[in-house]
Amino acid sequence: MRDQDGFGISRRDLLKAGVAIGVGTFLYPGIGAFAKSDDPVKIGHIDPQTGTYAALGGSQIAGAKLAIDQINAKGGILGRPVQLLVEDSAANVGQSVQKARKLVNRNKVHFLMGAVSSAVALALSQAAHDMNVLYLDIGGHADAVTGSKCHWNTFRTCSTTWLLTAGDFKTIFDKFGKKWYFLTPDYAFGHALHRDYVSQLKQAGGQELGNALAPLGTTDFSSYLIKAKSTNPDVLIVLNAGNDMINTLKQATQFGLNKDMAVGGAMMEMEVLESLPEAARYGYWNMEWYWQQPNVPHVKEFVDAYKKHNADKVPTARSWFGFASAHALALAAEKAKSLNTMKVVKALEGLELPPEVSLQPNKAIYRAGDHQLIGSEYPGQINKSGSYPNLFDVADVVDASKIARSVEAKGCKMTYPS
Repeated sequence: MRDQDGFGISRRDLLKAGVAIGVGTFLYPGIGAFAKSDDPVKIGHIDPQTGTYAALGGSQIAGAKLAIDQINAKGGILGRPVQLLVEDSAANVGQSVQKARKLVNRNKVHFLMGAVSSAVALALSQAAHDMNVLYLDIGGHADAVTGSKCHWNTFRTCSTTWLLTAGDFKTIFDKFGKKWYFLTPDYAFGHALHRDYVSQLKQAGGQELGNALAPLGTTDFSSYLIKAKSTNPDVLIVLNAGNDMINTLKQATQFGLNKDMAVGGAMMEMEVLESLPEAARYGYWNMEWYWQQPNVPHVKEFVDAYKKHNADKVPTARSWFGFASAHALALAAEKAKSLNTMKVVKALEGLELPPEVSLQPNKAIYRAGDHQLIGSEYPGQINKSGSYPNLFDVADVVDASKIARSVEAKGCKMTYPS
């Protein structure tokens, strides 16, 4: 079974979001200020444009596109124009690896980035390692990417599953109680989230009442929800995503579970919130970035620029992943004064994103030991009566450096080529 943690979107909706769908590779050159003879710096971007992940992938592409436009407006990378070559992964591991090889061997890209699915992220990491190319995982969260299966040439911008769960664990535990029941999607990302939550729950003296494993694409969650209710938990932790999350919350509302117990989980996405009916908007969750940060420098400028290019839609966490990742590659190459893989890797290690890219109150740094970006988490609750885009109330901004596991605890043992 392939790893999935997104949801479907129609071609029409994706076009409305400002992302063009094409067959095969398409470019976001943004090179009007450069001569055609200039040799471009090429970034291969592999993300889902079709299938269950299309909305999340579309947001990541839109954020990267905005970054490329900004980079080129300031002279490109090392004085050369930048091209973003985008391929559709369809959240499929085999297709993603095939596209990565095409981008590197045929299109001669200098860097690879992308992924929503954790399985795709792990596969791209290995493929990039085999081809000696720097790969930046944008949105595949499983701990192993920068943990037990880390590679010297792989970095990650989105949070680990540990950071997602630690981001709101204490809030949910302290506010609602210690007896938890889990509804978990039966694939790698869901398993990782469940494992990390249970580890923290046991350490805090809590109790797991049960864990229902639901296949991806489940439409009827009634049996799982009835079982959850029968255990009388303090909290129902929903680890689904995309359409599965939407269906779960809709049906939990029909069963009245939200009146009998608290509901929450490790990750909520604006793309999901937009699709939920008002009655199903509730619960305590974690966001990885949020568009409304009035006291943080440059956030408003970013939101305004993104809305201008994307049919007045506010940027999501996925948008920020793509934006920050493209900028990070440019910053590292400029710091290295080179496009050589090893030199750029060394320049990206320990790189702190500048305020106009980090767009958060805490420092955002690619940790040298495991190449994981350590920034902020945004726990809070869904704004039940809110209207777009005011759909989430951030309760706190957690400095991820305070909750991140050490490199050693994650199991990352970086081995560099001689």
